[in-house]
Amino acid sequence: MRISGITIPNKRLTYALTEIYGIGQSRAQKICAQAKIDRMKKADDLTPEEENNIRRLVEAFKVEGELKREVSGNIKRLKDIGAYRGLRHTRHLPVRGQRTKTNSRTVRGNVRKTMASGRRKVEKT
Repeated sequence: MRISGITIPNKRLTYALTEIYGIGQSRAQKICAQAKIDRMKKADDLTPEEENNIRRLVEAFKVEGELKREVSGNIKRLKDIGAYRGLRHTRHLPVRGQRTKTNSRTVRGNVRKTMASGRRKVEKT
C-alpha cells in the first residue's frame, strides 16, 4: 500500500501510518477511527475500499513534501529576519532554550570534543 509516495509497511495500522512524515500516533488513531477501521488490523489485510478511505483522510492533512517545505520555509524566514531562533538554527545549536554545556549532542551532530590533561607533550630531540 502506498500513500503520499510512501510505502506503508505491513504492521498494525496505527504504527504503519506513522511512517508518513507528519502523522504521529494520535493522528494515526484518529484516522483509523474516522475510517471506521480496526487499528489493530495489519496494513496488508485492508480491502481496496478501506485503503482508498485512509488515503483520502491522510491527503486532507499536510504531509511529506508539502509539510517539509513549510517547515524549511519557516526556518528560512527566521534566518532572514535575523531572529534569535534563526541565528541558533544557523549555528546548529539548540533553538528552544536548552543548555549547551552538556546535552546538546543531537542538534550539533553528536560531536564529542574532550580535552586531554592540558599538558603539552614535550618533543624528544
